[in-house]
Amino acid sequence: MLGSQLKCHPVVCLFVCLEDGDLDIPDTVNDGEGSDVLQNDDIEAMAPPESSGGMVKFGWIKGVLVRCMLNIWGVMLFIRLSWVFGQAGVGLGIIIILLSCVVTTLTCLSMSAICTNGVVRGGGAYYLISRSLGPEFGGSIGLIFAFANAVAVAMYVVGFSETVVDLLKVNNAIMVDEVNDIRIIGCITVVLLLGISVAGMEWEAKAQIVLLVILLVAIVNVFVGTAIPATEDKKSKGFYSYQSSIMAENFTPNFRDGETFFSVFAIFFPAATGILAGANISGDLRDPQGAIPIGTLLAILITGLTYLGIALCVSATVVRDATGNGNDTIAPGASCNFSTACDFGYDFSICATAKCPYGLMNNFQVMTMVSGFGPLITAGTFSATISSALASLVSAPKVFQALCKDNIYKALYFFAKGHGKNNEPIRGYVLTFIIAVAFILIAELNVIAPIISNFFLASYALINFSCFHASYAKSPGWRPAYKYYNMWLSLFGAVLCCAVMFVINWWAALLTYGIEIFLYIYVTVKKPDVNWGSSTQAVTFVNAVNNALTLSGVDEHVKNFRPQVIALTGAPKTRPALLDLAHAFTKSYGLCVSCEVFVGSRPEHQQEMSSSMEQNQLWLNQQKRKAFYAAVASDRFREGVECLLQASGLGRLRPNTLMIGFKRDWRTADIADVHTYVGVLHDAFDFEYGTVMLRLNQGLDISHILAAEEEMERMLLEQAVLEMEENGFQEGGKGFFKRARKPSKKVLATRESVEVPHTSDVAKLNQRLVEASSQFKKKQGKGTIDVWWLFDDGGLTLLLPYILTTRKKWRDCKLRVFIAGQPERIQQDKEEMQSLLKKFRIKCTDISVIADLHIRPTAENWRLFEDMIEPFRLHEGSKDMIQAENLRKENPWKITDEELDQFDEKTRLQVRLNELLQESSRAAKLIIVSMPIARKGSVSDHLYMAWLEALTKNLPPTLLVRGNHKSVLTFYS
Repeated sequence: MLGSQLKCHPVVCLFVCLEDGDLDIPDTVNDGEGSDVLQNDDIEAMAPPESSGGMVKFGWIKGVLVRCMLNIWGVMLFIRLSWVFGQAGVGLGIIIILLSCVVTTLTCLSMSAICTNGVVRGGGAYYLISRSLGPEFGGSIGLIFAFANAVAVAMYVVGFSETVVDLLKVNNAIMVDEVNDIRIIGCITVVLLLGISVAGMEWEAKAQIVLLVILLVAIVNVFVGTAIPATEDKKSKGFYSYQSSIMAENFTPNFRDGETFFSVFAIFFPAATGILAGANISGDLRDPQGAIPIGTLLAILITGLTYLGIALCVSATVVRDATGNGNDTIAPGASCNFSTACDFGYDFSICATAKCPYGLMNNFQVMTMVSGFGPLITAGTFSATISSALASLVSAPKVFQALCKDNIYKALYFFAKGHGKNNEPIRGYVLTFIIAVAFILIAELNVIAPIISNFFLASYALINFSCFHASYAKSPGWRPAYKYYNMWLSLFGAVLCCAVMFVINWWAALLTYGIEIFLYIYVTVKKPDVNWGSSTQAVTFVNAVNNALTLSGVDEHVKNFRPQVIALTGAPKTRPALLDLAHAFTKSYGLCVSCEVFVGSRPEHQQEMSSSMEQNQLWLNQQKRKAFYAAVASDRFREGVECLLQASGLGRLRPNTLMIGFKRDWRTADIADVHTYVGVLHDAFDFEYGTVMLRLNQGLDISHILAAEEEMERMLLEQAVLEMEENGFQEGGKGFFKRARKPSKKVLATRESVEVPHTSDVAKLNQRLVEASSQFKKKQGKGTIDVWWLFDDGGLTLLLPYILTTRKKWRDCKLRVFIAGQPERIQQDKEEMQSLLKKFRIKCTDISVIADLHIRPTAENWRLFEDMIEPFRLHEGSKDMIQAENLRKENPWKITDEELDQFDEKTRLQVRLNELLQESSRAAKLIIVSMPIARKGSVSDHLYMAWLEALTKNLPPTLLVRGNHKSVLTFYS
């Protein structure tokens, strides 16, 4: 390897690949300390380099300049340029050419900036737009641009066929009629061009050089011919050499046959569309970054001057109308005011009432007439049209192949395959051929030209907008080597292109944008798995930062309160029920962060944490969960949660609600774990978070089931490999198609090891757990959400169920509200609550006042509670003072008799509440209850967990909610 032969800096070593000029950058760079820089994740960088062996690569002259000039010097140069100036006059004709040059020059400046901002691969305009604005814009314009190039083939071939038919007409050799002859000749021509293209880029390039020589000779022939004195035959056809009077007469416009400035511009503009001919084969250029700007700009300058020069020469020598009859002369002393031809002895006044065959307005072969040697112009016309058709026939498949390779449209991937050493898109050539033939059958140049004008202008508009957008985003990655561009000029170019589209043909412009918008929406919905670092991402980032800063400068208002949830889910897929509810509370409302704490030293978990960040965020995106994933590593779980509670979010975009699952195993868990769990709740209250706790009877954590499934998949994969080795690989590839033999003893042994025994009880439990965990993914049927609002916590306990009822999955569930009250004022309390909910604009189907909340629970339920806390009681009351003190020191976490006596009323309240919940809310889809709070330092951890257990046991899915006592509801609009 070349890198082993170079002396490198100990930190960075760049391997220079001299064969193709690319840089081979190592995946990792050793820093001498034993750590590695992460591998480059740039998709473009990871693309396999194209082999340079045997490939044809072009420089800027042969690959860009020649190709662009040949494409711009197309059918319009010899066939329609004289007609354009006849209709528009010299003044407006110059404006048409200059306007076309302004559009193409601005586009070229933008294109130069984009293509010098990094390596340019194959795909031309599609590649530039897609890598700048993303796959949505690139995918939509890529199809349109490839189609436009395919139609351009038809336009140029029809121009060629018109010239041939004119020759046949002169020689009385018409085969069928003029229209059908154009179709026949056009189809034969496009078949021959297809053969040259399929033969490979090398043959196509050689053909282009020959055509360029013929074209240059023909152009010189026009200039020479206009300087030769006119013969009598040419005078009868309207040619009188250079005359100032002819120039003056032709200076003003004379639109006929319903033509206007913009319709004439629409017919001429395709002549300027060849500027992308070089960029379209960017994959076949040696140095696209250097070749595209200089080659394209120089081509625009040369061709623009050529168009102006030829147009002015013809306009100064040929009148608009002539009969071609040498007898239409003026008798001496006769008057004639029809045209300047009268000054030279010819009276063409008959052309005022009848259509004449000659002159700028009538004869598409004016160039042949004025030239020094007519057949050279015919050859030049053939050269111009065939070279442009050939360039478009090559461009369309190349652009289409690049689009298909990116697999944005799955159905089109068939056309991505290339053939031969140059990776020729043979399938794309065939498709382009079919499209071209379809449009050749129209056989009318003035009909085909406006069709593609809008498509090309749409492409130019997006190239200009791409440059503006990338500049506006101010991404550090936007560093074009080409400096002669301006973001506002690019924006002007984009607006100009759009304006020209509408003035040319408003309905065609609407159709073009309609197709583009449809394709844009299609690609957006399909979300192709590509990441090109587009400027759209950069602008999204800039807007997000600016909006976050704007929010930070505005005081919070209760009307704009949104639940922004930090959910302690661990890995998101291990507690899907908790994540689903958190997502339901925050979707379209606020921020949702799924969090995980890796307990242990940071170096120990660094790699695992880094990989989980990407994997879990990807999983959230795949599950269409609008949530973020965050993880921290800490020596203690509680410290990790503290870090998340304090540091999560940015400005106003920070969580205000903690969502956590109920700890079902608190009775068997380590004392330290229970203390940590309760401590997390205390920390949430200390940091002024609202707190939401979810309890499902079946539990929340399905990580053990997921782990078992992954292990089973791994074992089955190993088994499949063993079976393939036994049945397939022994006799080569044919074994795959033979009938499988009986599995060997080795395979049978493997199968036995794969079958993990499960008792029916365990399997049923796991099945119920999985079903419970996914219940919030489904649409909830008709039922109720029961809200037990027992304490004023700022309104969070009411707001969360209201938000749920706005969700599609919960729309069929009605709210029922339960409140505590006094027996003597039940009706009054109910009316007050109804009035309050009406002011809050929260609908509910029923309000119940619980008057017997504070009576004692049943003896049976109280006995069950006492049995539950018995293992955690200290029983110091039956001991003497010294023994009791020693017990407190040895077991400070246990529940003391004094504590039970002090909180007896609150303890009985939780047991009684559960009885009421069992009576009233047993059939609810979801129960939301005000969460009891344990005073820190006064209530032991196990007593508090016993309260939560007693309150929520044997119930449907239950949410315990406690706000931070800041108002989240308001009466005012």
